[in-house]
Amino acid sequence: MTVKRFLQYLTMGGIFAFLCVFLLLPVLVVVKKGLNYPVLREALCNPVHLEGILNALLIAVVTTVMVTVIALPLAIVFDRYDFPGKKYCAFAVLIPMILPPFVGALGFQQILGHYGVINLVLQKLGFSSVDFLGGEGKFYSICFIEALHLYPIMYLNLSSALGNLDPEYDAAARNLGIGKVRRFIFVTLPLLKSGLFAGLSLVLIWSFTELGTPLMFGYYRTLPVQIFNGLTELSTTGTPFALVIIMLFISSLLYCVGKLVLGRDNAAYSAKGSQAVMAAMPKGWKKFLPSLLFLAVSFLAATPHIALIFTAFFRDWYRRIVPVGFTLENFESALSHQIVVPSILNSLRYSLIAMVIALIAGTLVALASSRWKLKGGYLLDVISMLPLAVPGIVVAFGYLGMSLEFVWAREMFDPENNPLFLLAAAYAVRRMPYVVRSVGAGLEQAPVELENAARNLGAGSWRTFARITLPLISSGVVVGGLFAFSFSMLEVSDSLILAQKAEFYPITKAIFELSQILGPGPYIGCAFGVWTMLFLAAAFAAATWFLGKKVGAIFKL
Repeated sequence: MTVKRFLQYLTMGGIFAFLCVFLLLPVLVVVKKGLNYPVLREALCNPVHLEGILNALLIAVVTTVMVTVIALPLAIVFDRYDFPGKKYCAFAVLIPMILPPFVGALGFQQILGHYGVINLVLQKLGFSSVDFLGGEGKFYSICFIEALHLYPIMYLNLSSALGNLDPEYDAAARNLGIGKVRRFIFVTLPLLKSGLFAGLSLVLIWSFTELGTPLMFGYYRTLPVQIFNGLTELSTTGTPFALVIIMLFISSLLYCVGKLVLGRDNAAYSAKGSQAVMAAMPKGWKKFLPSLLFLAVSFLAATPHIALIFTAFFRDWYRRIVPVGFTLENFESALSHQIVVPSILNSLRYSLIAMVIALIAGTLVALASSRWKLKGGYLLDVISMLPLAVPGIVVAFGYLGMSLEFVWAREMFDPENNPLFLLAAAYAVRRMPYVVRSVGAGLEQAPVELENAARNLGAGSWRTFARITLPLISSGVVVGGLFAFSFSMLEVSDSLILAQKAEFYPITKAIFELSQILGPGPYIGCAFGVWTMLFLAAAFAAATWFLGKKVGAIFKL
C-alpha cells in the first residue's frame, strides 16, 4: 500500500470515527435505553401514547398525499411545457423552504384563527365560521402547513427524475395508439419510481417526526410532542427513550416499505436517450395556464410568509381582514428583548462551527466515494446519508442519553452549562448530507482527465486537488456550505431539545419562547421570523444560482 493510499484510508477512518461518535453511538444509546421491555410495553399499552403514534402516522400520510398532489402536476408541467416566466418558476417553488413551518405557523394563526382572515371572509359571505385550530381542524391545518413547506422536496426529486427519462419510451407508446392518461400511468410513473421514492421517503419521515408545527399549534396528541414533553422525565423514567425507539422503528419501517415498493433500480430504463425532450409551447391563451398554475401554488405556499410579514409590520390584525397601523415597533422590541440578540450570536457560533465541520467531513466523504474509489467508500457515503432518514429527535435524545451514560460524554456534552460543541456537532451531522450531495454533484461534472493530466505533469495529490479539483467543484462546496450554515441557523428539533438555558438559546428556541409570551410575544416572534426568512431566502437564491436544476440532488437519500 502506498503512502497516498494509506493517508486516504486514514482520512476515511477519521470521518467514520466522527460519524460513529456523533451519529451511530447516539442512536445505539437510544436503542439501549429504550429497549427496556416493561417500559416499552407500558408505552405501547398507554392509550395516550398509542393515540400519539397514530396521529403522527396520520399526519405523515395526509401530508405526503397533499405534497404529491401539489408537486407531481408542477413537475410534469415544468418538464413538458414552455411558458412565459418559466425561468422564474425554479426559484418560486422554493419559496416555502425559506421559512421553517413552525415559524410560519405564527403567521398562519392570523389566517386560520377563529377571528382570522378566512373566517371573517366566510362571515362576510354569510357562511358559518370553521374551527381550523380546534379538533380535527387543527389536525388538517398542521398537515396543510407541513405540505406547503415540504412539496418542493418532492418537486425537486420528480423534476430530476423527469429530466432523466428517455423520451423514446413515451414515443413508442404513442405510436402504438396509447392515450396520454394511459401513457402517464403505465409508462411515465413506473420510470419515476426512483424520484418518487426519494421524495416520498423524505416527506414521510420528515412529517412523521416534525416537532415544531404541532408544538406551535398546541397539538400535544402526537408522538414528537409527547417525546419533547418527556424531557423532564429523562433521569427518572425511560418512557421518553421508549417513545424515541418507537419513532425510530416506524421511521425505518416507512423507509424500507418505500424502498421495496418504489425503490427498485430502474436506471436501465430511465437513462436519457439520444433525443432530448423538447418542451412544447401551448398555443394562444393556453400558454399562460402553466404560469397561472405556478403562480397559484406559489401564492398559496407564500401565505404563511405573507401572514408573518403582516403580523410583524402592523399593530392590529385582530378581527380584521386587512391589518392596520404600519409600525416598526415589533422589530425594535425584538432587538431590545433580552434573549433575541444573544440567540442570534449563539446561532452564528453554532452554525459557523457546524458549517466548517460539515464542509470538511462532507467533502472528504464525497471524494472517498467518487474519486478515491476506496473499499468501504460506498458504505461511508450511505452512513453519511443516514441523518436524512434518522429523525433529528432520535439523535438529540441520543446525545442526552450519552451525557447520562458516559462520564466523558457528560464532560463533552453539557447541554445545561455549555452546549456549544454539542449543538455544533448535532447541526453538522444533520446537515452533512447536503454537503456530500452538492460536492458529489460537482465531482460528477468535473472531468477526471484534467486531474490525471496534472498528475502526469508532476503535480502532487494535494496540489492537484487545490489547483484543479477544488476550483472545479467550488460551486458545489459553496452551495453545501450555504445549506449547512443556513439550515443550522434554523434547526428546530436539536435546538428545542438540547438548548436548556436562555443564555444558550439559538434563534429557533428563542422564537418558540417568544411565541409563548402573552401579549406582544407572538408579534416579536414574527418580526424575528422575518429576519430568518430573508436570511434563508438569500441562501436558496445563491444555491439556485450556483447549481441550477442540480439543486434537487441535495435532497436525495
